[in-house]
Amino acid sequence: MQARTPFTSAQPWRWRYLGLLALVTPLGMAQPTLPSLGDEPGMSIAAERRLGDSLAQSLYRDPDYIDDPVLGDYLQGLWTPLFQAAQARGDISPALAERFAWTLLISRDKRINAFALPGGYMGVNLGLLAATDSAPEVASVMAHELTHVSQRHIARLIARQSQQSPWLLGTMILGVLAASAAANVDVANAVIVGGQAASAQSRLGFSRDMEREADRIGFAILEQAGMDGQGFVTLFNKLQQASRLNDTGAFPYLRSHPLSDERMADMRKRLPAVTVPPTWQAPEGLHAVMAARAEVLAESSPDRWQAWLRLGQQPKADAGLRVRAILSAHRLGQHASAVAWARGLARDLAGTPLALMANNLLVEVLLAPAWVADAATRTDLAAHALRAQTHTDRATALWGVQAQMALGQWDAAAQRLRPWVVQHPSDALAWQLLAQVQWQQGQRVAALRAEAESRVAVMDYVGALDRLQAAKAQPGQGQDEWEQIIVETRWRDVNEQYKASQRED
Repeated sequence: MQARTPFTSAQPWRWRYLGLLALVTPLGMAQPTLPSLGDEPGMSIAAERRLGDSLAQSLYRDPDYIDDPVLGDYLQGLWTPLFQAAQARGDISPALAERFAWTLLISRDKRINAFALPGGYMGVNLGLLAATDSAPEVASVMAHELTHVSQRHIARLIARQSQQSPWLLGTMILGVLAASAAANVDVANAVIVGGQAASAQSRLGFSRDMEREADRIGFAILEQAGMDGQGFVTLFNKLQQASRLNDTGAFPYLRSHPLSDERMADMRKRLPAVTVPPTWQAPEGLHAVMAARAEVLAESSPDRWQAWLRLGQQPKADAGLRVRAILSAHRLGQHASAVAWARGLARDLAGTPLALMANNLLVEVLLAPAWVADAATRTDLAAHALRAQTHTDRATALWGVQAQMALGQWDAAAQRLRPWVVQHPSDALAWQLLAQVQWQQGQRVAALRAEAESRVAVMDYVGALDRLQAAKAQPGQGQDEWEQIIVETRWRDVNEQYKASQRED
């Protein structure tokens, strides 16, 4: 396969069209070829995983990709019980559980969308989080998308289309490549839509079957996980009504998952049949502040930030409005206000289920580059660094490490990060932080290796090999001598991964 072209800021369209393409024909967005289906009746698990890896590899490089530990922890908290429920029900076989990635990717896009990719990847737009009113609403979308993966809808659809319309696949690939090469969305869309229209009759029935199956099994997974199935109905009602009133293209989820009256009626019929009340509950108020965070992080308009800043200062502003105001002030460079309001929020939420979120937010604004690290700041950072030692959630752990780094506690930060990356080898941000710590400690080879591991975590094998090659060129002395041995081994491993990613099946 050809080498991949790094993304530029002119190419954020990829996330926006993946929701459509992933469930219609999720072809290799940055790839000129698909894995071979061979003589099998469908795509193999290995081939589907490789296709998913190639798509995820491109998304990691997209400017819309965001690694936000706070929102990532929240979504993972919904995903884990759903995944476990699907396993318990037998919807996810042991082979799929072991060989698929089962990885969440978050897009900064504020349009309302989520999508499944081959091989166990799932994408969630910040716009979806911002538009929902409860955790079960988000979980219903995730359960639906999880079913698309577990039932291998994408592989089945690719296999069917490759058998019935090989020219259609070629047409769509050409359209995607046109956009990839020239970032000309209009040209690409004309080619893609033209190809889709030619076979709409054969595809629509198959797509409806998939959607019904994803609704039925997704609802059962949601129930098995102890979550409220009402989330399916309330979200679908909300999206359908909003899109009818304001069909501006802000609801791509409905393009790839059309909400027919039949589907809506089926969801409503399932609710009275639920005999076991929900047992899973998100901490009170947590979804509201996560939705607020998503909305601000997805927004790029200073006018909107100014509006949220004013709303958050009202006497009776709730936690969600206050979070919007703090993050908006932070993004507008009004650091003194952001810190003062974050301290007030942490004080007011002390002893509540949202206390940890508030403390993490305080550390986030305290670490702004332009903020003066006065005595009060150092006291707050030290308190959070100590608090973070007893918590295993990613957001608290990594903000705690960054607090230690700001205080110059390099050894303590290294002691926290080393076991973390062993337990979470795909945590790119943790590896980046470890690299910064090791540079400060004078551990050049180890720092270069950590930089390489951060690139491996997002499947940037070229970048990883570059860092490992630089580490190999360093003179080995003391601890670096031991690191050189690890570097040699990792260089061979990563080189094999790179070759495998380039090889045609």
